[in-house]
Amino acid sequence: MSKYVMGIDSGSQSTKVAIFDLEGRELAFGSCPLRENLTPEPGVVVHPEDDIWDSVKAAIGSCLQRFDGDVTEIIAMGLCTIRFCRVLLQKDGSLAGPVISWMDERMNAPYQHEDEKVAYVTSTTGYISNRLTGAFTDAASMLEAGWPMDLEKLTWTDDDEVVKAHGLTREMLFDLVKPGELLGTLRPELAAEFGLPEDLPVVASANDKAVEVLGCGIHTEGSVMISLGTFISAMLYREKPFVGSPSSFWSTLACIPHKYVYESNGIRRGMWTISWLKSILGSEIAILAEELGVSPEDYLNEQAKRVPAGSDGLITVLDWLATPSDPYRKGMMIGFDQRHTKFHMYRSIIEAIGFTIKNNVCDMVEETGGKLEEIIAIGGGSKSDLLMQILADQFNLPVVRKEGSSCGALGAAMCALVYKEVYTFEIAIEKMVRNSRVFEPDLATHQLYDQVNRGVVRNIRTHTDEILKRTYPIFK
Repeated sequence: MSKYVMGIDSGSQSTKVAIFDLEGRELAFGSCPLRENLTPEPGVVVHPEDDIWDSVKAAIGSCLQRFDGDVTEIIAMGLCTIRFCRVLLQKDGSLAGPVISWMDERMNAPYQHEDEKVAYVTSTTGYISNRLTGAFTDAASMLEAGWPMDLEKLTWTDDDEVVKAHGLTREMLFDLVKPGELLGTLRPELAAEFGLPEDLPVVASANDKAVEVLGCGIHTEGSVMISLGTFISAMLYREKPFVGSPSSFWSTLACIPHKYVYESNGIRRGMWTISWLKSILGSEIAILAEELGVSPEDYLNEQAKRVPAGSDGLITVLDWLATPSDPYRKGMMIGFDQRHTKFHMYRSIIEAIGFTIKNNVCDMVEETGGKLEEIIAIGGGSKSDLLMQILADQFNLPVVRKEGSSCGALGAAMCALVYKEVYTFEIAIEKMVRNSRVFEPDLATHQLYDQVNRGVVRNIRTHTDEILKRTYPIFK
C-alpha cells in the first residue's frame, strides 16, 4: 500500500493543506481563507472569534475531499502556523479572547495579565495543536522572539526572572517540542470526522518562514528565499547564528534544529497591498475577468504586462503599515501624469515589491559577506509570472518557482516524515523538493530597473519622510 503525509500551513490570510506521497509529489490540496482582521481601535489587530481554527478545519476537509487515495494510509500530519501572534486560552483550552495578530501593537511589549480567565499564553501553533490533539504543547522554534526561551537548548529558560519579565508564569506556558517531534495525536472525534487513522501523529515544525525555507529546499548559502505573502521578507540559510548586531536582518531559528535562518527587513503589508488595490478598483475588474474566464489576478497581470517596465515613471512606496520606529510613514504613489491607468498602478505596486525586497536582500548579503547565486520565490505572489519576471530582471539572476501549492505545507510534511524516521531533514530535501519553472533575467530591463533603483527608489524616503512627519500629527 502507498503511504502519504499531510502538511498544514496556517498563514495570515488563509490556511493551506496538502497531501503528499513520500517523494513529495502533491496529490491533493485544499485551502480556506481567513476572515478580515478586526481593528476595533488604532493599534489593535485581532482575528475574529475562532477563525484560525475554523480555517484549519475547513482546509483539512477541503483537501481530503480532493484526495483519491486511502486516507487511512496517511501516516502523519505536520503543522506550520503564522508566527508572532499571541493566543490567550482558558483552562479548558478555549479562547479567553481574540487571537492577537502580529500586526497588533501589543506584540511589541511583554504580555500583561489583565484577565483572570486566562490560564495559558501560547502561539498559534500551541493553539492549533491543542485543537487538533488536546495536548498543551507548542513548537520551540516558533518562539524565538518575545518569549522566555533558551535558544541554544530550544527549551524554556531556567531563569524565573526572565519568565517574569515577559509577564508570564511557568504555569501559563505549554510544553515545548522541537521540529520533527510529536505535538500529540489527533483527537478521536476529529479522526472519526475526517476518516483519518486513530492516533495520527501531529508533528511540530517551526515558524512559517523557516518551514518555507525547508519546503523550498534551501540548504546552501548561495540561495535566498523570498516569501511573497502578506509579510514579504527574504531568508538565507546558515549553519551558525550571526555574531554582532545586524542592521539589515535578524537571525532566527531554522526548521532544522540548531541551524539558523537570517531574515531580511521586510514589507509589512506586501501582497496585501495588491488585494487592497483590487478592492479599490471595485467590481469592474471581477466582471471583466469573468467575461474572459480568468481570475481577477490573472486579468490584472495580463493587462500590466502591456505597461512598460518602470510604469512610465509611476513610483510606489510600500509603507501601508508603518513600523513602530517610523510611525509617520504612509504608502504613496508618486509621478502621475496623463499616461497612467489602473494597470500602471498595479504594475507599480509589483515593481515596488521587487525594488524593496531586492534592496533588503542586497543589504543583508553585503552585511553577511555572502554571494547571491539564485533566487527562490514562494508564496501567493510567486504564482504571478509578471512578478517573477520582474524579480529576475531587478536582481539580474534566475528566479525559481517550486512545485506544489505551498512550500510551508511541504516543509511541515517533511517534518512529519522526520518524526516517522522515513527521512532525515537533509534527505527529505533531496527526495521531496522540485523546481517548476525558472525565470531568466533580461539585461536591458535590468539596466533600466537599476537606474530607477539607484537614482530614485533608494533615495525617495529622504525627501518624503519630511513631508509625512508634518502630516502625521494631523491625520494619525
